[in-house]
Amino acid sequence: MNILSLFSLLLLNSVLVHSGGVHGGHYYAFIRPTLSDQWFKFDDERVTKEDVKRALEEQYGGEEELPQTNPGFNNTPFKFTKYSNAYMLVYIRESDKEKIICGVDEKDIAEHLRTRLKKEQEEKEDKKRYKAQAHLYTIIKVARDEDLAYQIGKDIYFDLVDHDKVRSFRIQKQMPFNLFKEEIAKEFGIPIQFQRFWIWAKRQNHTYRPNRPLTSQEELQNVGQLREVSNKAHNAELKLFLEVELGLDLCPIAPPDKTKEDILLFFKLYDPEKEELRYVGRLFVKSSGKPAEYLTKLNEMAGFAPDEEIELYEEIKFEPCVMCERLDKRTTFRFSQIEDGDIICFQKRPPPESEEKMRHLDVPSFFDYVKNRQIVHFRLLERPKEEDFCLELSKLHTYDDVVEKVAQQLGLDDSSKIRLTSHNCYSQQPKPSPIKYRSVDNLLEMLVHYNQISDILYYEVLDIPLPELQCLKTLKVAFHHPTKDEVLIHNIRLPKQSTVGDVLDELKTKVELSHPDAELRLLEVFYHKIYKIFPLGEKIENINDQYWTLRAEEIPEEEKNLGQHDRLIHVYHFTKETAQNQMQVQNFGEPFFLVIHEGETLSEVKVRIQKKLQIPDEEFSKWKFAFLSLGRPEYLQDSDIVSSRFQRRDVYGAWEQYLGLEHSDTTPKRAYAANQNRHTFEKPVKIYN
Repeated sequence: MNILSLFSLLLLNSVLVHSGGVHGGHYYAFIRPTLSDQWFKFDDERVTKEDVKRALEEQYGGEEELPQTNPGFNNTPFKFTKYSNAYMLVYIRESDKEKIICGVDEKDIAEHLRTRLKKEQEEKEDKKRYKAQAHLYTIIKVARDEDLAYQIGKDIYFDLVDHDKVRSFRIQKQMPFNLFKEEIAKEFGIPIQFQRFWIWAKRQNHTYRPNRPLTSQEELQNVGQLREVSNKAHNAELKLFLEVELGLDLCPIAPPDKTKEDILLFFKLYDPEKEELRYVGRLFVKSSGKPAEYLTKLNEMAGFAPDEEIELYEEIKFEPCVMCERLDKRTTFRFSQIEDGDIICFQKRPPPESEEKMRHLDVPSFFDYVKNRQIVHFRLLERPKEEDFCLELSKLHTYDDVVEKVAQQLGLDDSSKIRLTSHNCYSQQPKPSPIKYRSVDNLLEMLVHYNQISDILYYEVLDIPLPELQCLKTLKVAFHHPTKDEVLIHNIRLPKQSTVGDVLDELKTKVELSHPDAELRLLEVFYHKIYKIFPLGEKIENINDQYWTLRAEEIPEEEKNLGQHDRLIHVYHFTKETAQNQMQVQNFGEPFFLVIHEGETLSEVKVRIQKKLQIPDEEFSKWKFAFLSLGRPEYLQDSDIVSSRFQRRDVYGAWEQYLGLEHSDTTPKRAYAANQNRHTFEKPVKIYN
């Protein structure tokens, strides 16, 4: 049976399509679930109806030709590569289609799937109903002492509570607030008469504190009215603090009467030895009273002896920086501008000898530490994907502080030999340039990248101190020996005011020359083309070896004694590739210079090239030779005079015209290990530092 006969017995049921390129893309499917011609497109969670033409005819790969806008003119049709094509086709036998494509009853679905689908449908309907009725409800978040005690020192340090982690209630806006209090009584076991609710308020310094108790008139309102009174932002939430007073038997009692003279304060206790902060309770104080009058009570709340010496601090704000000031115990609360909802932090007075033993001696220094502490993950620059170690630092640490911590971690005596490089948050790679010695004020500047804060730094251990290194210029130079088939990469380090001649003199002491009097030159190579021969007197300070390859080589004797009509030309290897319907020249391999003489034919030049490159006859016979100008090859015959093609002087750069050697690229694709961005492949590489 031939293939056409076979397909006549099959029915196309589905088409799996890949959209994108060879390096990535997206899959979706066209499926015909019934015997009709109706197709459906399944694209992740989106399912849409599609016609036959869209499902079938438009899923061929290859190229498509746009219709001509001016058919009367002889325009070249514009073709473009399709971005999607069928990846897999699913057929069913015509004889089996009634069995396979048939109606599905609920009983045909496995029980566990029916249960799951039913649950998903119910959840979907619940969400839809919840969203549709959202305008009828208010979310009330109720914070209690238990929440403060649980969160402070664990989840949070500043302010009193994270409202997203307290008990919330979804209440109809029309419900009277007194009925809501009955729900609170059921939920927390607090009788209505023992409940007192406070409204939270956001202050100008961006803190969030209990502001005042609800009035009896407000509690007569419904929930929706109360939310609008308390929340100027008019969002769906009402935040409350539930004040509950406990008697000696720890049972709820009626809250005390509150006058304008009474202030509700919240207290946190700091232990400098353990570096721990915890919530110890709240207290009503008199506005005209002084903190000194409440010290015994505070010691009792903290579990201290009644006469323990303690220091008090007011927690004022923490954005954009921490503000926590010592509270004068002999000044009235009113004079100190203390009001409802304020937070007082206190601690034992540290003894004088404890300064050296404790990192954060008092509340302000501890808050500064908490606010600015940063875990930094350090990676060796040579292995940028592998974490080496991490340190807990402060965003306020100076440059010297950071490198000193790194040096201690690595066991180095001289921290100036540490060089750091910041992280690029978008590329997930080290930034191209390292951090200069003391060029940043603090750790935060090292971590910020376009308003994002990273937690990664890269480090190097240098052989000389960084300040000394920054006065030098280091160049990676690839030395090509005239006879040995290998490339030696050397790091040449010289003062920035040095010249190219100094670089070559230094290189001569590191490499093996063909003879003692050999002269060297330095070339700039990029994408397998020679762009520049550096003058010996050029300063090295501005030479860039990050993207361009610096190549050093001996100057052949024949180039030193050029005749009047001799020409020095560029010779490059190339192949031809088809891209977007256009033939393009692709260079590869090592470019080189060649002297051509007046009247010399291509066959004579080929002899010298074969000898220079040491190519076997069988392989060399397959090579083609072309004169290339601006990327367009003109193929040469053996009898052509090569020098006649290289007469123009008005070219922008010598690389624009060159003798091209067309042959297949069989060299192993191994980049220079010194820099993976150079696109230079060829000979075996050795690296010398």
